[in-house]
Amino acid sequence: MEASRPAGEHDIAQIVELAVALRAELSDMRGGAVWVERDAWPEPLTDAYRALLARDDAHVVVGTIDDVVVGFGAAVVESLRSGAHLGAITDLYVDDQAREVGVGEAIIDSLIAFCADSGCIGIDAVALPGHRATKNFFEEHHFTARMLVMHHRL
Repeated sequence: MEASRPAGEHDIAQIVELAVALRAELSDMRGGAVWVERDAWPEPLTDAYRALLARDDAHVVVGTIDDVVVGFGAAVVESLRSGAHLGAITDLYVDDQAREVGVGEAIIDSLIAFCADSGCIGIDAVALPGHRATKNFFEEHHFTARMLVMHHRL
């Protein structure tokens, strides 16, 4: 059965393995190389995810099928200039062999609940240009484009 649960220290190795797969999948896509350099958590990933787990303003979850970890997600709460809070989904990945069975839905539902419980006025998430499956996934969960970032390669 598909589910999600809060990640713990014992999940770090699996999260890092999935994060490496996420980077590999996105790095070859349009915008992916810059995403890896600018927006992905910095190396060493073990330290980055351990620090994220320790933050009070972050939520890291793993997605499972029959208690086997096959995905993960993370969200952080950011403070805006007005004092309001905005959720930001920093990671959402499901192993390609476990997609389209409800694991991603379980993960995003947990991240949305965390952001709502944290008093966020909304949640941002990133989909690379051309990554139609990710765009569709977020739209199915009532996300809409708030901003398009244009890039000129030099």
